[in-house]
Amino acid sequence: MVNYRTPREWDVMREAGRAVALTLAAVQEAAEAGISSAELDAVGVRTLKELHARPSFLGYHPSWAPVPYPAVVCISVNDVVVHGIPSNTVLRDGDVVSLDCGAEIGGYHGDAAVTFTVGAADDEAARLIDTTRRALEKAIEAAVPGNRMGDIGHAVESVARAAGYGILEGAGGHGIGNAMHEDPSVPNRGRPGRGMKLREGLTIAIEPMFHEGGGDETRLLADGWSIATADGSRAAHFEHSIAITPDGPRVLTLP
Repeated sequence: MVNYRTPREWDVMREAGRAVALTLAAVQEAAEAGISSAELDAVGVRTLKELHARPSFLGYHPSWAPVPYPAVVCISVNDVVVHGIPSNTVLRDGDVVSLDCGAEIGGYHGDAAVTFTVGAADDEAARLIDTTRRALEKAIEAAVPGNRMGDIGHAVESVARAAGYGILEGAGGHGIGNAMHEDPSVPNRGRPGRGMKLREGLTIAIEPMFHEGGGDETRLLADGWSIATADGSRAAHFEHSIAITPDGPRVLTLP
């Protein structure tokens, strides 16, 4: 069932979204060569606690996962596209790092993701990151009343294919509200003018995930959560939660 929410509910979701944005910023600021992803997750734990927000990811257990997710922030490095589990492995200069975080305040959730490099980015990493961010921006622009879900997917797909990038198969964005993942699914591929009609009050998370090597195929790592590119190429992931309003999309996960 698809839920449609009121401006009052958008405001509560905005508070959850702000907590997510501030947490992502704190974790990114702490990321440097020699620090482990587990240490970065601890920064996320502290930041959400200071903001009086409950982590959405910790203990999350979808039916396909072998165990509940054991951390607060998904930290995916280089060829890991999404759902990377923090560990004692340390970051190195030049690593491409994607952070994905969710938080709940007042019974409503926010969810967002960013990608960056540790230290200086090489030209190809910078291009991958900038292109994925631009795809998110284009998809948000398409999220207006009267458009269709295919317009969002088409915006993401068009940017990826023009740049020669692959798109994570079988994954995309989702509805968000009283649960972190709700209906409808928000695809990263689509045909313009097709699919569910976008209406005022719809709250969704849009999240393009691109593969540098150009292929869409992935592999599931031994932890049962981490999804990596099949060809070992690097990946980037950006995400915002938004509300569709009469005045256009309202981004709920800005700092």
